Amino acid sequence: MAVRSYHMVAVALIIVTHYCCLAYKVEKFSFLMPNVKPYRPELYLCTPVKVDYSKSYYIVGFEPNATMKTTHHMLLYGCTKPGSRSAVWNCGEMSGKLDTSETASPCAVGSQVIYAWARDAPELELPEGVGFKVGGKSPIQYLVLQVHYATSKPFEGGKTDDSGIHLHYTERPLEKEAGVLLLGTGGSIEPMSVEKMETSCMINEKKVLHPFAYRTHTHSLGKVVSGYHIRRDSSGVDHWILLGKRNPLTPQMFYPVENQEPIVRGDKVAARCTMQSTRNRTTYTGLTNNDEMCNFYLMYWVERDSPLQKKYCFTDGPPFYYWASELNNIPDEDASTL
Repeated sequence: MAVRSYHMVAVALIIVTHYCCLAYKVEKFSFLMPNVKPYRPELYLCTPVKVDYSKSYYIVGFEPNATMKTTHHMLLYGCTKPGSRSAVWNCGEMSGKLDTSETASPCAVGSQVIYAWARDAPELELPEGVGFKVGGKSPIQYLVLQVHYATSKPFEGGKTDDSGIHLHYTERPLEKEAGVLLLGTGGSIEPMSVEKMETSCMINEKKVLHPFAYRTHTHSLGKVVSGYHIRRDSSGVDHWILLGKRNPLTPQMFYPVENQEPIVRGDKVAARCTMQSTRNRTTYTGLTNNDEMCNFYLMYWVERDSPLQKKYCFTDGPPFYYWASELNNIPDEDASTL
């Protein structure tokens, strides 16, 4: 994949051509942290590459180069413009008083998640003929790698890190473009309680989404994360189609969906994280391990079309939002048990 290091800063790149069973040539681009030294716990670092705008590329696979011993999780963003002009920047929560590093979001314009990894998840290959379109006339003109370092202990004594992702891609145009819809919530969890963090959104764009993979993510309090495709019939009854559910503390890879029925305009998608707190304090949504997150990633493809313009589906979460405020026929027990 032809890329340009922002401001001519060297980024570790390796391009290897290989052939496999597919009917088109697949190449590998290594997008890695440029030997950074995480200097404090709970640090989020980002690094960008600019994709060649003169042609289009299709990412068809993701091979992680990381271990949960050093890396809490990684996200790969597609951006129209990156959040910073630097080679590496702090892209997490606000820096502390003694931290003078630049802080910025992963993307300044056109943010979308392409891939996520955590808990030693294995590599992911997309279905044949499906790929994420980047470069060319795509809104994805930059790729930004975000790595969350929960601890700095592995890097004491001057050790550095090159965690990242080996991207498998092809230059052959593919008719099935991949996209990711990220469902999540804000909100809080009361002490010594079980809480249901819920979100839902209607699909308002005239597209046919073919779901094929999902991924769940919480921090330590998550017990079950479930996602659904909802279709309301003419009598106003909601019919819930399970997309997938997992214990989020197992490897946080993308798993095949339970049902591939196409999602069309007027349908809804919904997710729930069932959280159990044994803490004596309220837990809020946030970026650190002391906080919580509720995320359900839905990966899909569209044929001879572009992915959704809407990339995110978030609600305020508890105690401000619950499914019951707008949905019916809720599979309450099924959504919270494995």
